[in-house]
Amino acid sequence: MDIAAGDFLAFLNLNWQTVVMLAIGCLLIYLGIAKKVEPVLLIPIGTGIILANIPLGGAVGEGGMFSILRKAGINTELFPLLIFIGLGAMIDFGPFLERPYTILLGAAAQFGIFGTFFLAYLLGDGWLRVLDFSLKDAASIGMIGSADGPTSIYVATVLGSKYAPAIVIAAYSYMALVPIIQPPIMKLLTTKEERKLKMPTKVGGISRRTKIIFPLATILIVGLLAPKATPLIGCLMFGNLLRESGVVSRLASAAQNEMANIVTILLGLTVGGMMVAADFLKTETIIIFVMGLVAFSLATAAGVISGKIMCVLLRGKINPLIGAAGISAFPMSARVVQKVGLEANPYNHLLMYATGANTAGQIASVVAGGAMLMLVPLFA
Repeated sequence: MDIAAGDFLAFLNLNWQTVVMLAIGCLLIYLGIAKKVEPVLLIPIGTGIILANIPLGGAVGEGGMFSILRKAGINTELFPLLIFIGLGAMIDFGPFLERPYTILLGAAAQFGIFGTFFLAYLLGDGWLRVLDFSLKDAASIGMIGSADGPTSIYVATVLGSKYAPAIVIAAYSYMALVPIIQPPIMKLLTTKEERKLKMPTKVGGISRRTKIIFPLATILIVGLLAPKATPLIGCLMFGNLLRESGVVSRLASAAQNEMANIVTILLGLTVGGMMVAADFLKTETIIIFVMGLVAFSLATAAGVISGKIMCVLLRGKINPLIGAAGISAFPMSARVVQKVGLEANPYNHLLMYATGANTAGQIASVVAGGAMLMLVPLFA
């Protein structure tokens, strides 16, 4: 049997596309470790990119590590649903329930989803027809604007978008880059005086009974209005019910720690493993990344503008920055709002208000995803 040096010396099989992807993987790991930019996401994703793009590595392809993980966790929609259980167990909906008006900020931030959906459809099967985007592809691309990786995975998989890998990668990449992308938009759309607005730190209290009823009521209301969203909202609220019930602390702890950590590792590696040079460095993928950035920016801008309108209507009682947390990148976006707010006024603490908007955005993005799953098949 003839064996060439290139069959076992991987570096002999390198090309510029592979080198670019390996560099991207190293960059993400660097950002996660050195700059502490969402390391929980960037380190697994970056490592997955490197493993997937080492020539002759065997991690991709039929029977490879990433092929198995993708079939088991992405194609079956299992990973996003498990992530939602863990996320629900981490979320305290108290700040949202104390300030229900933040649902308006969460709803406004979903403009990024629908604005990008119409743009993608216009460029695809709509009027212009310059790109190969079907209605289902456009809806899946628009979901990047939710800044919600699990929902983006779920919608793209259920709708059967041929660009699901690129959409998943874009959604998680932008989620991880929240601290880099959001602050410039927030500062551009607000004045320093607006950012300095101080909101009261005193908060009321939400009863345990209310916190228990809330997840059950949400499942029933959202499930009956947007039944396609039932798996997503059901898993999110099931995790929250474990947290708030107070009688299954071991299950709640396991959901938000061991299970969430394991699934995050597997999901991060799998997302990175989908970024193979031959499939990733293509015109369509690059356009999807650009549109994902547009979606994310639109969502952030819509949330901030909504916050500015509320600030005017309530005569300066709302700091417009909290509108940026209307996207569902929990809890990254709320932390970014807190950081930008403190830069303008070191005595201003916006975290509780931003968390309310952030959790409202989480619910709104799931509802938006359910609406897409319900309406798009009717017209496709």
